[in-house]
Amino acid sequence: MQDASSATTPSPTERVSFGGGCFWCIEAIFRRVEGVIRATSGYQGGGVEDPTYEEVCAGGTGHVEVVQVEYDPTQVTFAELLGKFWAAHDPTTPNRQGHDVGTQYRSVIYTYTEAQQAEAVASKVALEESGEFDAPIVTAIAWAPPFYEAEGYHQDYYEAHRDAPYCALTITPKLKKLGMLD
Repeated sequence: MQDASSATTPSPTERVSFGGGCFWCIEAIFRRVEGVIRATSGYQGGGVEDPTYEEVCAGGTGHVEVVQVEYDPTQVTFAELLGKFWAAHDPTTPNRQGHDVGTQYRSVIYTYTEAQQAEAVASKVALEESGEFDAPIVTAIAWAPPFYEAEGYHQDYYEAHRDAPYCALTITPKLKKLGMLD
């Protein structure tokens, strides 16, 4: 029988969702961040319950391709996650990231706590004031609406398809730029 004083209680986790272009790319980045327990591709922010990829890509649901990140705040701070998010995409382009065009690719942070909401807003303001970008930051910051997990073939897509053209030409260079891939 284990002594109660020696039992370890798992750290509570937190969630946040990031949309910054195709979810395959955002997922590949956050899967590599120490302290991230799970990075799940999915859809948020639209008016259709349990949408499919085809419905979201058609543009009529209002959803964004997002990655819901579950993380251990004792291992990675929310500020560190925000830093990865800002570095992972161009937050000044509305409804577009590279060749991915449409409202489903808009830049968004969906928060789950008041602390996240305040920190995300402060982070956006600091980035705007830094002068790093010539154009205004268009990233929306909002309370998390219902999350719908994407179909299974979208999960961990980069790991399963590294040699596919989109992965090789878009995701691999981004991971290298962020120092997440040799």
